[in-house]
Amino acid sequence: MRPIAEMPRDVAAAVKVVFCDIDDTITTDGRLTGAAYQALEDLSAAGIAVAPITGRPAGWCDMIARFWPVRGVVGENGAFYYAYDWDAHRMIRQLHPVVEEHVTNPHRFERIRQRVENEVPGAAISADQAFRLADLAIDFCEDVPALSDDEVERIAAIFEEEGAIAKISSIHVNGWFGEYDKLTTSRQFATDILGVNIDDANAQIVFVGDSPNDAPMFGFFENSCGVANVRAFEGRLDATPSWIADRVGGAGFHQIAYQILSLR
Repeated sequence: MRPIAEMPRDVAAAVKVVFCDIDDTITTDGRLTGAAYQALEDLSAAGIAVAPITGRPAGWCDMIARFWPVRGVVGENGAFYYAYDWDAHRMIRQLHPVVEEHVTNPHRFERIRQRVENEVPGAAISADQAFRLADLAIDFCEDVPALSDDEVERIAAIFEEEGAIAKISSIHVNGWFGEYDKLTTSRQFATDILGVNIDDANAQIVFVGDSPNDAPMFGFFENSCGVANVRAFEGRLDATPSWIADRVGGAGFHQIAYQILSLR
């Protein structure tokens, strides 16, 4: 991971798309700061297409797609993307193809819920679960006292033992049925909404993240970036970012955004 301050001018000048995680990437201690939001505004005003790629729920993503200065949002770790068409005044909502067969079974997570409750005391269903379409989010530090790394790994293992996919973020373990992740649906979003093939345009896209569920994005994008708190997950990431800020959370995102903007 190279310091973001060393990103060359030609690399920064080529950037046309910024994908970014939300929690602990553009937020700081659970809050979206004015500086981080201004960075989103300024990237967009510079003609760079911005899209959050998040584990947060459908209900949040509808609001984000409507109200933030972004081209759209990929939510629930790739279960869908939302994008608001300002010309037609309509929301475009696209589910990943495997999602529909699972959301018709409202009891699919019941055994997992029971096992987490019994086997990992202190864990809790995320407060935003009511706004989710496709996954189950287990809170291990957002609104509950922080659990140990071993307890977090045990939650992920319960999902996997029950045949689900599990991904660890900085605040939740998210689990779902069906094969998809952040990269899968970011690829579709880029094709459908941005008219961009991410394989051909890899060098023109930056992803900014902070935690293990961002690893597919870190591994794919050659100019992926991490905010400084990604270092807390060293040794637990399947792939690491190419560039890293020296500030945490939203301040790190601000630093990365203005490194790109200042060299254009």
